[in-house]
Amino acid sequence: MSSFQKRGSFMIKIFTDAATKGNPGPTGLGIIIIANHKQIQLAIPVDKESMDNHHGEFAAAHFGFKYLIDHFSNNETILFYTDSRILSDAIGKNYTKHYQKELAALNPLLQHFPTVVTQWIPESQNRGAHNLANQALHKIE
Repeated sequence: MSSFQKRGSFMIKIFTDAATKGNPGPTGLGIIIIANHKQIQLAIPVDKESMDNHHGEFAAAHFGFKYLIDHFSNNETILFYTDSRILSDAIGKNYTKHYQKELAALNPLLQHFPTVVTQWIPESQNRGAHNLANQALHKIE
């Protein structure tokens, strides 16, 4: 059992962001998870493949939810924050014109938890994940 986990259900907040150099180009993913009054920070460089920023946003969400599945129980309530309108709208509508493959890969991860509330936030409220994404991008350069 993870040191962040306790018996019973509790609320987890997850913030994700992506930073891309070029369009497409190398990408850094930033993820902040807040659970049980503790914070996990993840900065993941993705240099094996080029992607545009929207693909990066889906990749950050995918990686973040995969991390939650691997480290927390499946009875948690998840509050998911993103500054990507495309990502938040795609999850809310369960549809996206250009990112169906990415949404199809993300949906099973979201469905792992009984409640996932997705909330779009302005960039100014997502600075932590944004800074981690930029740190990850700089590791590639």
